[in-house]
Amino acid sequence: MARIIGNLKPEDDYTHELGPEKNFNESVYFNFFDPSQNRGGFVRIGNRANEGYAEMTVIVWNPDGSAYFMYGKPEISHNDGWNAGGLSIEVEKPTEVVHTRFEGSVLVMADPRDMQDPSRAFKENPRQSLMLNLRHDAVGPFYGHVGDPDDDNQFARAHTEQHMRVSGELKIGDEPRAAFSGHGLRDHSWGPRYWQAARSYRWITGNFGDDLGMVVNTNGEGEGGGLFHEGEEIVRIAKAKVETDYEPGTRFHRALRAQLSLEDGRERVLEGRVMGFIPLRNRRAGSNTHIGEGMTQYTLDGERVGYGLSEYLDQPEE
Repeated sequence: MARIIGNLKPEDDYTHELGPEKNFNESVYFNFFDPSQNRGGFVRIGNRANEGYAEMTVIVWNPDGSAYFMYGKPEISHNDGWNAGGLSIEVEKPTEVVHTRFEGSVLVMADPRDMQDPSRAFKENPRQSLMLNLRHDAVGPFYGHVGDPDDDNQFARAHTEQHMRVSGELKIGDEPRAAFSGHGLRDHSWGPRYWQAARSYRWITGNFGDDLGMVVNTNGEGEGGGLFHEGEEIVRIAKAKVETDYEPGTRFHRALRAQLSLEDGRERVLEGRVMGFIPLRNRRAGSNTHIGEGMTQYTLDGERVGYGLSEYLDQPEE
């Protein structure tokens, strides 16, 4: 069993009792990147059983920035597991091994930026079949927190993360099955969830191998903290300052640079180059939350290269 950090239990890897809140959400997210193919992506499914549906997202980017993408709100009636819209999650061994599988029709997006107008994107982009079958093995601690049930937090009251090694296969259309091997990060949260309840943030995740991974969390101004996993140890980032380069006239991030001050006194510099980007959004009560997802190549201290996802969330009023 992986080392557990925080007030978590191994059984927190599974779904939890459905809460009474209408907006109770239990979501899992897995990102992945294969450096030998320059191909990566993520899958996410969030159960909103009290609202009668799940939020399901699948994306796989190609080396040229094009992507295979699908989003849907399949109907569900319970929170007994994650299985909707062709995407399923199976916990084989809590804190250690999880399987993600998807099979279904996806959009073939030559330019994923088309998703800034979802209605048009779904009408104008062709479709084909995609199959993903991935195994995620822990390479770092299982960490996070379970918040106070009386807390009025409406975004990730309970939350876990873990860096993973990823292996398996994918099949695109009529192409032969292709092996997939790399790394990624997984995330699990449960409790009330409104995307509009979060302040604007930058969530920058990456892996540099089995022995090293990172998560940088900042506000919309790029100020915050985070952590590195170094084997089974967690080293906190006491202070992070992220500067971002955006595509002109947009909120689409294309590069970043972060100065990281670790609690043990070390200073590290992280540079990121977005290899593939898609603008997503969440609409509720007339508010459009922008969620920019970037498949990103990182360079740490000018030497070590890694890969992951950079997620930039912005609220309209911020």
